[in-house]
Amino acid sequence: MRQPSIAEIVNTLLTRQPTFTNHDVAAKARRTRQAVHRTIARLVASGELVAEGAGRGVHYRRADAPTFELSWRRAGLEESAAWPELVRKAPALAALPLRALEIFHYAFTEMLNNAIDHSESARVQVRVEIGGPRAAFEVIDQGVGAFDHLRTELGLESRLEALQEVSKGKVTTAPDRHSGEGIFFVSRAGSLFELESGDLRWIVDNERQDTAVGNIPERRGTRVRFELDPKAGRPLDTVFSEFAQDQVFDRTQIRVKLFQIGVRFVSRSEGKRLLRGLERFREVILDFQGVRDAGQGFADEVFRVWATAHPDTRLSAENMLPAVTFMIERARKQRA
Repeated sequence: MRQPSIAEIVNTLLTRQPTFTNHDVAAKARRTRQAVHRTIARLVASGELVAEGAGRGVHYRRADAPTFELSWRRAGLEESAAWPELVRKAPALAALPLRALEIFHYAFTEMLNNAIDHSESARVQVRVEIGGPRAAFEVIDQGVGAFDHLRTELGLESRLEALQEVSKGKVTTAPDRHSGEGIFFVSRAGSLFELESGDLRWIVDNERQDTAVGNIPERRGTRVRFELDPKAGRPLDTVFSEFAQDQVFDRTQIRVKLFQIGVRFVSRSEGKRLLRGLERFREVILDFQGVRDAGQGFADEVFRVWATAHPDTRLSAENMLPAVTFMIERARKQRA
């Protein structure tokens, strides 16, 4: 079978997503990094691609994908005033299907509000891309950084712990003004959600039903990216209803692999970190997709010790391999 060229791989990527990185291409091409870089540089020089960002964080898009940028002083900025200005700047937004526009509006205002209230940045930058298979926006600030802010306010040990807390939902440092629900629901409302802060990137890919955490070059502030397939967006009430009862956010789904250290769960400490704050929910679903096995200490802490201490929270598990199922069922039987 003929190996596709680097240019063909680039084209395939851009039929599925509005932007890509050198790493995305290198992961699919059996070529040297130098060959990938040369081909992409040629496509940029010819005007077929546009490069955005710098250094290892550079990403590429088609030159014909309209991009609109705005920058505001954060002090005194209100998301209710920013949205109409954005629509005037990017009139292509009005061409989105009504359902997609509703989702886009909701996600944008939630993420801009987070930057206004928590970033402490002097300015907030917004970039919108309309055209191609997905509509996308980015909210970028140069402030304290989302994970560092949460780590300080909640007394956590690391940025990774802060990321893990954000993934659960109902986490906020300003409970008088925020429910802590915004990031949780925005991360599930579109096709792709990315949050970069410090040296971490959290990705939620709803089309692949997967999530990931990776290391990036240290950056100042926070970058949030939201992508939406205008033809496939689910109604917002459907997204909310999966995790709410009587309009109360009381159900959460957690990807266990975000809390995994190494390849195994070998101690109770992983379990305790996973369980922090989950008593706020009526129902907790632990998704074990991508987890190869679970240690006895972890299973016991989660499914016997914690479950016994919190009988009002229903704890369930899904997407388990046989080895994980064995350890969890063993812990549950000991509880009984």
